[in-house]
Formats: sequence, structure tokens, C-alpha cells
Amino acid sequence: MKIENILALAVAKAVKELYQADVEEQQVQLQKTKREFEGHLTLVVFPFLRLSHKKPEDTAQDIGQWLAEHEPAVEKYNVIKGFLNLSIAPGFWLHVLQSIHADADYGIRQAGADAPLVMIEYSSPNTNKPLHLGHVRNNLLGWSLAQILQAAGNRVVKTNIVNDRGIHICKSMLAWQRWGNGETPQSSGRKGDHLIGDYYVAFDKHYREEVKNLQQQYEQEGMDADSAKAKAEKEAPLIKEAHAMLVKWEQGDAEVRRLWQMMNEWVYAGFDETYRALGVSFDKIYYESDTYLVGKQEVEDGLARGLFERHEDGSVWADLTDEGLDKKLLIRSDGTSVYMTQDIGTAKLRFQDYAIDRMIYVVGNEQDYHFKVLSILLDRLGFKWGKSLRHFSYGMVELPNGKMKSREGTVVDADDLVKEMIGTARRTSDALGEGRQDKQDGMDEAEKNEIARIVGMGALKYFLLKVDARKNMMFNPAESIDFNGNTGPFIQYAYARIRSILRKAEAEGCAMPEQVEADVPLNDKEQALIQHLADYAEIVMEAAEELSPSVIANYCYDLVKEFNQFYHDYSILHEPDAAKKRLRLVLSAEVAKVIKSGMQLLGIEVPERM
Repeated sequence: MKIENILALAVAKAVKELYQADVEEQQVQLQKTKREFEGHLTLVVFPFLRLSHKKPEDTAQDIGQWLAEHEPAVEKYNVIKGFLNLSIAPGFWLHVLQSIHADADYGIRQAGADAPLVMIEYSSPNTNKPLHLGHVRNNLLGWSLAQILQAAGNRVVKTNIVNDRGIHICKSMLAWQRWGNGETPQSSGRKGDHLIGDYYVAFDKHYREEVKNLQQQYEQEGMDADSAKAKAEKEAPLIKEAHAMLVKWEQGDAEVRRLWQMMNEWVYAGFDETYRALGVSFDKIYYESDTYLVGKQEVEDGLARGLFERHEDGSVWADLTDEGLDKKLLIRSDGTSVYMTQDIGTAKLRFQDYAIDRMIYVVGNEQDYHFKVLSILLDRLGFKWGKSLRHFSYGMVELPNGKMKSREGTVVDADDLVKEMIGTARRTSDALGEGRQDKQDGMDEAEKNEIARIVGMGALKYFLLKVDARKNMMFNPAESIDFNGNTGPFIQYAYARIRSILRKAEAEGCAMPEQVEADVPLNDKEQALIQHLADYAEIVMEAAEELSPSVIANYCYDLVKEFNQFYHDYSILHEPDAAKKRLRLVLSAEVAKVIKSGMQLLGIEVPERM
């Protein structure tokens, strides 16, 4: 049982005995004692004044004295105004350390067969361009949420919906037909997603030129600039041809479908390579080309049940005015579907495939309204989790020179970013290793490159995950690689340092004991470190409840700071007292274990040495 629970029960007993009054365990407010005061946990006594009819200091004194006399976990206490600071007995902390030491999966709950099934959707790429920095944040958030929710005892299914149809796909296809000359990823040496992205850009370049020429023509014919531009954008030959190709695709034209399938396969191969580099994967991938027809049928069924309405032009709408919203288009007058239709179809297929208890969509905050509407519509259509679906709405990633804009060429390509982060990590590591050959001994180039990969990706992931996901954030690659401060490499280095200590101890013949000795004296730093370790299981649950990877990230950072202070003040390998040395080795090993566990929940690897 956690010390907070033990003390809450003890305080309730104290109040009952001292003041003949009953209090619930949840009414007992305990918090970590501030560093400037002596103690581990602080009890707020103000809620008990109406029961004691005494001053805050006197009430705190009463309860403190009772706890010191009746609760073995409390060694001593002190009173500061209306706050009771409690010092926990060293023996209790040794017991806590032993329980952590004996639990290989400390802090992680195993999901039973009847545990809630949570489905998490993330990534959601378009097949007309490669993944970029925004997708990177999306994928890392989705993956981390899946790990955290699973660690909290849920069954988790990770899904992706690929937007593989629509006018944007036809633009790339048409451009490849026009200017590709049969180019393939193999013949060009380009990743498939990059190659298709090039043709999407090529389409836009030629289309803009056509619009410009047509706009000038219409203006010369006497049309105002805005009207001329609007007409030119609709009448440009390229866009008309792309729309014609889309119609052929919808009609199942064999030639168009073959081209579409071939180019999409190039893109999927490219996506898979990027996903591997990011360390993310999916249990099930859905494709819009499969789900949009299901969505259309579901809307038609809803229309027949009186849930929706058809307008005179043939379009189908959902009236959401009773929900304080507006009317939402579901099927256009020409019979084509919209994104909402596709999402309804995807939801139905997922509901058929899995007995979902909870659905979480990891999508940027620009889609807040979309998911508010989707939740209402799914609920009306009878999906039991519709009303409770969660849109994990996260902020955008900005660069030091402004927002990313694909058409202006300021998008940070995911593959380029990964390559640059790994390269920067290698250069930084080499620079720090100069003059420290002990760090380089025994490392061949393969190991150095692998460590650079681990550190570079750890820097990227930690930087993107340590920030509250709801906030917009500024991504600065140079800051993320820093080996000092709240960064991934700072935490990874602490883990590697501990592993080095443990290897040296083993080489010296100091084996890791299975049991923590019960009578070893503990200094304040050791007690504080054990107290921090004791919080980990609760931190995992907090991160799961709040859907917040940043809770895990900042816990790991605080734990490392606590360990580094201990390491600075006390010797481990050179401690002359054998019992203290064994204790510190166990404590160090458990810190490393929790660092590794926490970082894994963020999708971050930790190197055995750096």
C-alpha cells in the first residue's frame, strides 16, 4: 500500500479518536513536503478545524503526536502554521525499495481478458505526399498514448486511416501521366512517397501557371480580378482533367484504378520506411477507398430512419441545431461523399471488427468541430461509444521561422528530420567524446551509429512529447539534442551512466543482491529518491487518465535530476561500507529500471552506454 493511503487511514483514525468525528479517507489532503521544510509528506489540517475546535497549529500538533505514537510508518513530525510535516521512517522506505526491486514490471498493469478495449487512431496520412513534422508529432503522440493506456491495464488497438482517394490523389496521378516518363522509385532512387509528392507539387506548379494565364485573359475581357481568378481556378484544363479522372475512379475505370493502385503501393512502401524509423506501427490499417461507400450506405440508412434529411438538390444533411450547432452536409448533390461520411463508414467497420469500449482520435485541433459533429452523428446512428468518443486534440508544431506551409516549401519532411537528428546526435557525441577516449574504447562504427540513432530519435521524441499536447509548440532541433536540461539525451545519459556503474560493480565481484537489507541507514537523498520511485505507478495512471505523455516525460526528468543530485553527493562504487554500497547499487538499478520503463512509454529507447 502506498504511504499516502497508509497515512490517510491513520489520520482518519486519529481524528476519530481525538475529536470523536468520522472523516472519509479521500478527505485527507496529503502532498509532498516542500524542499525548504523537513519531512516527506505534508498534511493540510484546515479541513479538521471544525471538528477539533482548535487553532490550526494545535490541531496539527494533536494529529502529529497521535501519528508518531500509533503509526509505525511515521518517524517524527513538525508543525508549520496549519501544516503538519511528516517524516517517514527509514524502515518503511527500505520496504518500498524492496517491493520495487522484486517487481520486474513495476508500475505496469497487465490487461486481463475483460479489460476495457481502447482503440486509438493516429497518423491519417494522404497518399499524395510524404509525412512531415506535423505527422511526426501525431504519430509519436498516438504511439505513446497507446503504450500508456496499455500500461494502465487497458487492451489497446492501434489503427490508422489512410486517405487514399480524392482529387488530391488524382492530381499526382495526372502529373505522373503527363511528365513522369515511366519514372518509378526504383529507376529514380527516390522513396515512393517522395516521388509522388514531387508530382503533386508539379501539378500545382503547372496548374498555377494555367490559372494565371486564364485570369489575365478574363480580365482583358472585362472581368474583375476576383471573379477572373475564381473562374480561372475552375476552368483551368488541368483541374478539369483531374476531376474527370476522379469520376473515372469513382466509376471503377480499370486503367485509372491500376495507375492508382501502383502509385499508392509506392507511397505505402515509403510510409512504412518512415514508420520504422519513428518506431511506430499499427494493429489495423483502414483505407478511405474501402470505408467511404460504407459511410454512404450508413447515411442512407439513417435517412430512411428519419435521422437525416434530403434537400431538393439531392444532398443529404444532418440537422444539429438542437445540439447548438448548424446543419452538416453528409452527401453532396452529385452523390459524392465528404470526410464526415468516410469517418462514419470507418467507425462502422471498426465497430464490426472490434468490441470497442472507448475510441480516441489523435487529430490536430483544427478538426475540433469535425469531431464534435462526428460524436453526435455516431451516437444517433447507434454506436455505443459515439457520444463518449475522445478527440485527442493537439496543437500545431511551429518552426523558429514561422508556421509550416506545404505550398511555400516550409514543411519539414519527416525523413529529412530523422536523418538530421541522427546526424546531429553523432556530431555532438563525437565532439563531447574528444579527449575522453574512455567513452569511446571498444566501440566500433556500427555501435557509434546505433547510439547516434537512439540518441537522435530520443531527442526528437522527447522534445515533441514533453510539452502539453494541447499547446502549440516551437520545435528547435538544436535545443532538443542538448545533453543538459529537460531533454531526451539528458535522461538517456543518466541511464547509460547507471548501467556503467552496475557493470563496473559486477566486474568487481559485487553482485546485485536479491533482498534489500532491513537495517541499512538511509540518508535524506536516498529517502527522497525512493519516494520519487514510489510515485511511478501512480504517475502512469495519471498519464492514462489525463491522456498526457508529458506527465511521463517530466516525471522521468525529475527522477533523473533527483538521482544526479544523489550521485553528486554520495559515492556508490567507492562507498567503504559494504551494506551501504549494496543498497546504493539496488537503488541505482531501480532508478535505471524506471527510467527505461518510462521512456518506453514515450517510445524512446535508452542506450546501455554513451
